[in-house]
Amino acid sequence: MTDPARIPVIVGIGEVADRPDAPGRGPIGPEPAALMAEALRRADHDAGGGWLARLASLDVVNAVSWPYADLPARVADHLGHRPARLAYGPVGGETPVRFLHEAGRRIASGEAAVAALCSGEAEHSAGAARRAGLDPARDASLPWTAPDPAWTNPRVRDYLHRQALRHGLSQPVTVYPLYETALQAAWGQTPRQGRAESAALGAAFSRVAADNPHGWLRRAVSADEIATPSPANRPIAWPYTKLMVANPVVNQAAAVIVTSVSLARAAGLPAHRVIPIGPGAAATEPRDWLSRDRFDHAPAQDAVVTAALRRAGLAASDLAAIELYSCFPCVPKMARRSLGLPEEAVPTVTGGLTFFGAPLNGYMTHAICAMVRRLREAPGRAGLLYGQGEFVTKHHALVLGGQFDRPADEPVSVQAEADSRRGPVPPVVEDAAGRAVVETHTVLFDREGAPERGVVVLRQGGARLLARVPAADRATLAALTDLDRSPVGLDGTLRRACDGLLDWEAA
Repeated sequence: MTDPARIPVIVGIGEVADRPDAPGRGPIGPEPAALMAEALRRADHDAGGGWLARLASLDVVNAVSWPYADLPARVADHLGHRPARLAYGPVGGETPVRFLHEAGRRIASGEAAVAALCSGEAEHSAGAARRAGLDPARDASLPWTAPDPAWTNPRVRDYLHRQALRHGLSQPVTVYPLYETALQAAWGQTPRQGRAESAALGAAFSRVAADNPHGWLRRAVSADEIATPSPANRPIAWPYTKLMVANPVVNQAAAVIVTSVSLARAAGLPAHRVIPIGPGAAATEPRDWLSRDRFDHAPAQDAVVTAALRRAGLAASDLAAIELYSCFPCVPKMARRSLGLPEEAVPTVTGGLTFFGAPLNGYMTHAICAMVRRLREAPGRAGLLYGQGEFVTKHHALVLGGQFDRPADEPVSVQAEADSRRGPVPPVVEDAAGRAVVETHTVLFDREGAPERGVVVLRQGGARLLARVPAADRATLAALTDLDRSPVGLDGTLRRACDGLLDWEAA
């Protein structure tokens, strides 16, 4: 058996949900750094106390809701303790899983004896302040940290192909639908069947969120309500309605404390509360989504979820619980097929990014906390965490719990395995004429639920291109939103519009 000083374990978890209807709360809640510090204090209390003063390493998940000059230092100021290592992560929903994996490896290598990670957002409060004309940094009753004038918005995606930018396909809510449409066709589903699967999955997630005391929308929602467009559930980007997409307008924070088995024992922690950090894996897709071979699979996702289980010597059926990232339905739907999960399996312990809430990059920190609670109730069992970032781009999976008596020493990356599963990438062209067929598509809607335009990814010969479907072309939009026939493979004609973009009309 490996030296217990080299076996990494989770000893403390803490979460905060700063709800606007909490008794005694003012109109604007605490800033993200304060929420993170409170989550860390709660994790310390969960672990029996005394751990924060011993922190050698603190990883802070990237926060978007407030522009800090140095967020890790601000969190440390709130704690009154500055670890020797303070790190700030890049944008990406997979980063909490990566940070936990790296913290475990840091313990295993002897680089640190006690480490932590935290995340937090206050998008709800920041939005409320803007609407009320308040400046939280100048209000003495709050006050928030002064914003950094040199801060740059991490949601700017200048690494994408200029055609994607010109057509407005530069946000997750406009790109993930392209995967959904392509996947439905590849799985032999009509859009109606694909919508039903998404809605059933969402309803199951909502039931978990309703029972999670740290959730934001704590209400079980029926599959019919999720699938049916309504004023409260408007269409966002075909085929997704509002109740199918991540909800970032929340105030939530979470934290996790990691140490070794030997220090956990010395602190007198009961064995069932100490959760081992097992093996994991990571891989990426090409960052520019137009530079991928297809939109009906995610080779990096396949590689990391299967590799993590293989390295742990487990099958999906051995797991006590699973958390599959759920920013949009296509992500958990793909992953559960990769894992061979039955359709009735509920792949969340947290509640999902729609119903639990989506504190931007921090959701999986809450998922770690929820998984720890579940595994404390199932001593000796294991669970799987899978996080994902950007546009089906960055993937990280990690096994927690189980009977791991030694730190994993495999390389984290399974990039070569992911790359081997890809086919040739079609060249992207900007100038084309004549006929072209649909590879995938979406339709974007305004806040009243009316279609603004369609955007189609087309194939012409061996090339790929993008084109628009104007709102006035009702016949083509009707073909793209037909619930009983997939438009993938539909033929049509290209025309150059006066603004220089290509328009496409179904034949």
